[in-house]
Amino acid sequence: MDYFPVFLDLKKRRCLLVGGGDVATRKGRLLAKAGASLRVVAPEISTELRGLVIVSKGEIFEREYQASDLQDCVLAIAATDIESLNEKISADAQTLHIPVNVVDSPALCTYITPAIIDRSPLVIAVSSGGEAPVLARLVRAKLETLIPASYGKLAQIASQWRERIKTRFDNGDSRRKFWEKILQGPAAELMMNGQEDAANKFIDDELANDQSQLTKGEVYLVGGGPGDPELLTLRALRLMQQADVVLYDRLVSDAVMELVRRDAERIYVGKRRNEHAMEQENINQLLVDLAKQGKRVLRLKGGDPFIFGRGGEEIELLAQNDIPFQVVPGITAASGCAAYAGIPLTHRDYAQSVRFVTGHLKSDDTNLSWPELANPTQTLVFYMGLVGLKEICESLIAHGRAATTPVALIEKGTTQDQRVLIADLNTIAGVVAVNDVHAPTLFIVGDVVKLHDSLKWFKTN
Repeated sequence: MDYFPVFLDLKKRRCLLVGGGDVATRKGRLLAKAGASLRVVAPEISTELRGLVIVSKGEIFEREYQASDLQDCVLAIAATDIESLNEKISADAQTLHIPVNVVDSPALCTYITPAIIDRSPLVIAVSSGGEAPVLARLVRAKLETLIPASYGKLAQIASQWRERIKTRFDNGDSRRKFWEKILQGPAAELMMNGQEDAANKFIDDELANDQSQLTKGEVYLVGGGPGDPELLTLRALRLMQQADVVLYDRLVSDAVMELVRRDAERIYVGKRRNEHAMEQENINQLLVDLAKQGKRVLRLKGGDPFIFGRGGEEIELLAQNDIPFQVVPGITAASGCAAYAGIPLTHRDYAQSVRFVTGHLKSDDTNLSWPELANPTQTLVFYMGLVGLKEICESLIAHGRAATTPVALIEKGTTQDQRVLIADLNTIAGVVAVNDVHAPTLFIVGDVVKLHDSLKWFKTN
């Protein structure tokens, strides 16, 4: 470790900034955000930097640097493009034992300004020791996407409850376990969702409970999207990484499952036609039972859990049993697969509406309102329609949809194995029959399919 990381309290303390251009202004923003009082020295000073000095109740000297400028300062930054001047500022500061940073000159620095992820009061710093600042910024950008802005609220709530929890638990190990439960459980989720009063009540109830009793867990009903893991939402990814046990469907891709917490228990509850790993009623009850054991349960579904995913049935039983839960929508297969196939679901010239339709009902038939579906100005998207494909096409034609209406059948959409078959209502069943197609598939009907060849961007087989 080339540098020892520290965090300095600069509130209302004088900091010297030599330079008045863009680089100096960026440094001035950071110092002002930390509450420092700025002393800026430069012949020319940007308008924004002047404003920062005023807000920080600092000082401006429109002239060349003098050694006396370091007087009463606790920190110095040299942000000029004059090498000899930067060397002098560094030497003067080190003589007075004042920490000094010279921008883009690690050899002249006694400290490094890191890339910062600010979730105040939680602050995360990333540094390459001045050797690769662009790489440090790229790492920061990755962390920015993984650490919700609401983590700052968690730090604030921890501060508010710290003394009371310290009084409640007489040893550090008990306090640590309690905080882990709070910061990774329902209280944290409530806080990050803006429900501060509910979060505080939860913590208060937990402190009042007999800690030998098992705390009730919670359930995350999460949409895993159509297959490509990069289509997951940030909240979905966060909950996937903190769950104790995962119940997952057949339509959840292997790539998405790779992002689930490594040591989480995994229970497969997928379904094929006429072949269920677990009946839906048993899945519903298992979610309740696991939560009552105090576990954080991830119910991971392909696509969106509220679009032909039976998510509503699952949370009904959770609500009846007073189990905390949250629903995280996912990109439904219609949106994801159509986009990757270059097929807009609506288009002013081809379709003014879109309908999502299940390819089979609870009774395993396709008894749908065919006259409504035959409207030529709308796009139809059939989920789970592979087995009933021939009947779907014949019914649409029989009720007035033109036999030449373009159709697309998308197999394994958004994955590297995606395949798109283009035909029309009259011929698609035959095309599928000779191409050995397997679920998961999506069936799109409408003139928007004509745009596939010109708009496709994702390589298909």
